Amino acid sequence: MPTVVVGYVPKPEGDAALDKAIEEARLRGADLVVVHSHRERGHEAEPDLADVRARLEQAGVEFDIRQLVRGFEAAEDLVSVAESSDADLIVIGLRRRTPVGKLILGSNAQRVLLDAHCPVLAVKA
Repeated sequence: MPTVVVGYVPKPEGDAALDKAIEEARLRGADLVVVHSHRERGHEAEPDLADVRARLEQAGVEFDIRQLVRGFEAAEDLVSVAESSDADLIVIGLRRRTPVGKLILGSNAQRVLLDAHCPVLAVKA
């Protein structure tokens, strides 16, 4: 069964990525794996994931939600899940950043693009 993996954050770029991943899963007849990765467990993530679950159930796609709290960078978690799932596609959301912001903070999107074993679809909010 084909698999689409999407990185989700409770922000506009995460919602855009989730919408596009649902569309791609439908087009491909694929299962969808939603990865929500963060360094520390936070109670604020739970309502967002409940909303994600409801959206996925309404969309009618087969899905798995993985909330990862392992201390890794989000890009590392996303690429790891994609590899272990033998994903056919990774979907990520992008946000606009200043050149200084890119320099200081690095770029999860860039790491996913460079390290992924499969195609990556990047969408803007």
